[in-house]
Amino acid sequence: MTMLEELNATITACGLPVETGIFSGIPPDAYVVITPLTDTFATFADNQPQVDVQEVRLSLFVKGNYIKHRNAIVRALLGADFTITDRRFIEREDDTGYFNVSIDAQKHYDWS
Repeated sequence: MTMLEELNATITACGLPVETGIFSGIPPDAYVVITPLTDTFATFADNQPQVDVQEVRLSLFVKGNYIKHRNAIVRALLGADFTITDRRFIEREDDTGYFNVSIDAQKHYDWS
C-alpha cells in the first residue's frame, strides 16, 4: 500500500472527502486536499537506500469550527503510525468562508 492510499483510507475513515492536488467538483463544507511534499531515501554508511521517507501536507478546509476535524485527523494519523511534522492554522478565506489548517505528515517505508 502506498502512502497516498494509506492517507486516503485514514482520512475517509474520519468522514472527510479527500482529493490529491486540488478538490474536483463542488467542495463540501469540510474536505481535505493531500499535496505530496517529499519522497526521499535515507542512506547509511554503505550508501544504499534503507528507508523511503515520504511526506505530505494535508490541507483541511472547513466552513465553521475546524477543531473537531483537525483533532480527528491528528488522532487518526497517529493511530496509523504517521509522524506529524507540522500543524498550523493558515487562514480564513474571506471569499469562500473556509478555515484552512495544514497538517504535515511523514511515514517511513522499509526499502530493503
